[in-house]
Amino acid sequence: MNLLFRITCRGGKSGHMNLVALIDYGSGNVHSAAGALKEAARRADLAIEVTTTADPEIIAKAARVILPGVGHYADCAANLHARPGLVEALESAVLKHKKPFLGICVGMQLLADFGLEDGETRGLGWIHGVVDRIEPGPGHAIPHVGWNELHMPNSHPLLEGLGPQPHAYFTHSYKISPEDPAHVAATTDYGVPFTSAVASGNIFGTQFHPEMSQRVGLQLLANFLTWKP
Repeated sequence: MNLLFRITCRGGKSGHMNLVALIDYGSGNVHSAAGALKEAARRADLAIEVTTTADPEIIAKAARVILPGVGHYADCAANLHARPGLVEALESAVLKHKKPFLGICVGMQLLADFGLEDGETRGLGWIHGVVDRIEPGPGHAIPHVGWNELHMPNSHPLLEGLGPQPHAYFTHSYKISPEDPAHVAATTDYGVPFTSAVASGNIFGTQFHPEMSQRVGLQLLANFLTWKP
C-alpha cells in the first residue's frame, strides 16, 4: 500500500470514509490517474484518500476501486492474475459488495469475457463481450490517438455535467464490443462508431483516459467520487 494523498474538504470532514483503491498491478499509469483524482477532488471540495495497492485487505476496506490499464490486453490480464488474491479481492469488492468501480482504457477492456490482442485471452467477464481490433473508416489510422467526441445515448451519473459535445483523449488500437447494447454508455466515431464507455450497475469503464481529458475527465472523476449506484 502507498497512501498517495489525503484531501480534507473545506468543511473539515475527514476523507477516511472515501478511501479510493487505485489498483497498482504493473500495467497502469497510477501516478497520472492519482494526480487527476487529486485535482478533481480539490475542485469539487471532496474529502478523499487515494492509495495505490494490490493488497486484498486494503481493497476490502476501500469505498471505491479504480483499475487503470495501458499496454497489451494479454500482458495486463497476466499481471492482474499474477498478484496473489487480487482478482478475488476485486470480485468481492465489486460484484459481491457492489462498490463503485471505474476501469480505464485496458482496465475497462478487461471487463469483457476475452480479448483478441496477442491471441485469445480471458478477461474478468463482468460485462459480456469481446475486445477486438478497431476497424476504422477510410483515412483513419491505427492506433486511434487524440481527442474525439463522446456521444451518450442514455444518461448516466458519471456523464453528467460534461457539457455539450464533450471531447476526451484516446490512445488505443482495440475496443470493447458488449453483447448487451444496454451496457453501452457512450460511443465515439472514428469513421465507424465504437463503444467508448460501458456501464452496468456499480461498474463503469472508459476507453478514453479521464486523467488526460482535462475538464471533461476531471468532471467524470468528480462524478465517480460521489457516485452512489
